[in-house]
Amino acid sequence: MRLLLISDTHLPKRAKQLPGRLREEVPHADVVIHAGDWVDTDTLDLLESRARRLIGVYGNNDGPELRARLPEVAEAELGGLRFAVVHETGSAQGRERRCADRFPGVDVLVFGHSHIPWDSTADDGRLRLLNPGSPTDRRRQPHCTYMTAEVGEGELSRVRLHRLPPRS
Repeated sequence: MRLLLISDTHLPKRAKQLPGRLREEVPHADVVIHAGDWVDTDTLDLLESRARRLIGVYGNNDGPELRARLPEVAEAELGGLRFAVVHETGSAQGRERRCADRFPGVDVLVFGHSHIPWDSTADDGRLRLLNPGSPTDRRRQPHCTYMTAEVGEGELSRVRLHRLPPRS
């Protein structure tokens, strides 16, 4: 099962639309996961219409329309692993311990908010934490980014961070 992980799209404030390369990935993913800060409902509508399956949450910049359609936390079983999606996880220091305590029984936590790509495992060796960064607002990062991964038979594999070219 192929996953496409995105967060912090901030449309249309940070860009007018999703980058073409990212839009091309959507129909090839079995599941698209968006970890919040959509900002507009058009992006949600687009992904709902093009994704085979969409799992999304709202973020701190998402208004009442998005909050009415999306949960704060989403959970799903994918390929034999338990996933959770949330926008904010707090500061980087102590993140793994905090998230392991907050999400017992979860194997993979996808989060956003910082726009900083993240891939780590909690000290217990069980919980994997993934932040795909942002495909539209790199902030202090060198590139805009998103992630892909594969999951099946209880294994997460081929986690890959994709760098997008600068917008022209």
